[in-house]
Amino acid sequence: MDTPLGPFAVIADGPVVLAAGFTTDEVALRRNVHASLQGASAPDPGPIRAAVEAYFAGEVEAIDAIEVRQTGSPFRSHAWKVLREVRDPITYTRFAELSGNPRAIRAAASACATNSAALFVPCHRILRTDGSLGGYLWGLDVKRELLQHEQK
Repeated sequence: MDTPLGPFAVIADGPVVLAAGFTTDEVALRRNVHASLQGASAPDPGPIRAAVEAYFAGEVEAIDAIEVRQTGSPFRSHAWKVLREVRDPITYTRFAELSGNPRAIRAAASACATNSAALFVPCHRILRTDGSLGGYLWGLDVKRELLQHEQK
């Protein structure tokens, strides 16, 4: 779908997001899927599209209603759940603390780097300790624009 930040694609199992990102490259998006596609049903784009449109219309919380399924190590799985509760930008250090292991800063950063459900699992809200953006799979310009959009 089109967004103010360019194309946004979703791989879903019915109404459940498995992967999402600011791309038209389905191969790249499929590479990021952390859940089995075996037996997956056709996506139900209605609620997902509505949530993305509402998000960009200013209802930032609209993405919270969309279910996401990712599988990973116990730490990553928990960290992805924690990311869904992060409302304002925080540091990787704070994210590690919220994820249950204050010393696991690199693991927390890795959870962000391997997050397959961009936007719905808002890893773009995690910043370096010095306040700089750090990385973002879909580009720092997209990360910057998402943060600016959410500050409005």
